[in-house]
Amino acid sequence: MDLQGKGFFTWKIPGCEHGDPKKIASLAAESGLTHLVLKVADGTGAYNGNWGESRDYITPLISELRGKDIKVYGWHYLYGNDPNGESTVAIRRIRQFNLDGYVIDVEKEYKLAGKKAAAKRFMSQLRAAYPALPVALSSYRYPSLHPQVPWKEFLEHCTINMPQVYWMKAHNPGEQLLKTVREFQQITPSRPIIPTGAAFREFGWKPTTDEVLEFMRKAKELNLKGINFWEWAAARDGNIPGVWEAIRDFPWGGSPAPKDICERYVAALNTHETSELLSLYTNTAVHINASRSIQGLENLRTWYTQLFNTLLPDATFKLVGYSGAGNSRHLTWTATSTRGNVQSGSDTLGLLGGKINYHYSFFNVQAV
Repeated sequence: MDLQGKGFFTWKIPGCEHGDPKKIASLAAESGLTHLVLKVADGTGAYNGNWGESRDYITPLISELRGKDIKVYGWHYLYGNDPNGESTVAIRRIRQFNLDGYVIDVEKEYKLAGKKAAAKRFMSQLRAAYPALPVALSSYRYPSLHPQVPWKEFLEHCTINMPQVYWMKAHNPGEQLLKTVREFQQITPSRPIIPTGAAFREFGWKPTTDEVLEFMRKAKELNLKGINFWEWAAARDGNIPGVWEAIRDFPWGGSPAPKDICERYVAALNTHETSELLSLYTNTAVHINASRSIQGLENLRTWYTQLFNTLLPDATFKLVGYSGAGNSRHLTWTATSTRGNVQSGSDTLGLLGGKINYHYSFFNVQAV
């Protein structure tokens, strides 16, 4: 999981800075946000940034956000009545926007009888199409109060847990966050937690600046890698004064500066985990070497399995150097393994949205 830092959910994009993508992206960057979560689907239908509109508000916003190096996750409210239809639209939207990750919003509909099978069906189809994509579950904060939700069926296919820690009608966000983390740590499977806090008002209740600060401080105290807030437009409409500013000015800190794709690529090679490498590629990436060309994540998975198990077993990779900027990189590297060594590996990368979309690799293995 590489998601960390401060993020915001957005619902109706026209309600965020009057729908101006440049203003949204600039404000996100100025506020130290590392990611935004945009609604892209509802049930079996595509969602374009506002209820009932066919106009695509999402594409121009994603373009601006990526220009600021802000990750873009899509979120999708699930009902579970037609898991095939819901997975179809999810797969289509992920491909359309080349999303960095996907958030599935699961609430009361999934507390009804018979929804466990729907959860299995949706997740299996999503993972068949995108086996390496970061996927997060957004649902209730206390699993003990909602045992009907098919937690296992969702979380076993997710990489992140994003519980909705909304302390509505109360004023103890730190206590509620601690209870949330402890409960989820006790269920199987346990996933890294990036909680979503309250930045909205409802039925006369609203969070205070001190409460929002308490939520963020407790998240840091618990060594959580990141936090989210619901919801951008509500935090910016002036009805919860000081809350946006508190989030903006909170120094999340503790997060290392983003590494170049070349550094991340070699670091992923040294994990010997194909999933770590696949997370660096677009869904339709092309890989070329002197003998063949392949395309797609499953073909890449086969290639890296062969690399780690046959060509360079137990290898240690070292980045010698890299050059380039923007969407182009060239890197040189070496490797030592139980079967042979590489003295002068040479790769060229073409990037799309910060991920590898084209990869040419040249190296020779010298027997030991």
